[in-house]
Amino acid sequence: MKTIFDPIIRAELKDRIQSIQENNKAQWGKMNVYQMAKHSTKWNDWLLGNGQFVYKQEFLGKLFGKMALKSTTKNDKPVDKNIPAGKEFVVKEKDIDLNEQKVKWMSQIDAFENYKNDAFIHDFFGKMTIEEIGIFVYKHNDHHLRQFNGIVH
Repeated sequence: MKTIFDPIIRAELKDRIQSIQENNKAQWGKMNVYQMAKHSTKWNDWLLGNGQFVYKQEFLGKLFGKMALKSTTKNDKPVDKNIPAGKEFVVKEKDIDLNEQKVKWMSQIDAFENYKNDAFIHDFFGKMTIEEIGIFVYKHNDHHLRQFNGIVH
């Protein structure tokens, strides 16, 4: 299974992030390329614990989260298209410095080498093992790179 904790996978993700350009168009969804990059950096900050986050599982997640997590992390199948972003990760700005976001995003990918955020609780999935986090972080980043034609290895 592909995981963010594999240095080869991190290098591939960084290559794909670097390949994203301002003229890349979404294959699905409502975000433009700037919003996707900002969404991805906000989401990675959440996982890494960079900022003021309240980690709490929502009610529906308590009912269905573990089942959904197992389904999501049991194989290398990409994340489904058109799953809505959590409201705290919706980006309204339309014109963001893409290069700045790409630099931050690649730095975050590097930061997963030393991942340590024991406080993290996914808002839907709940508490996750380190293996589940590694797989899901890869899948989320891969999902948005696929969305905007970031090269796939």
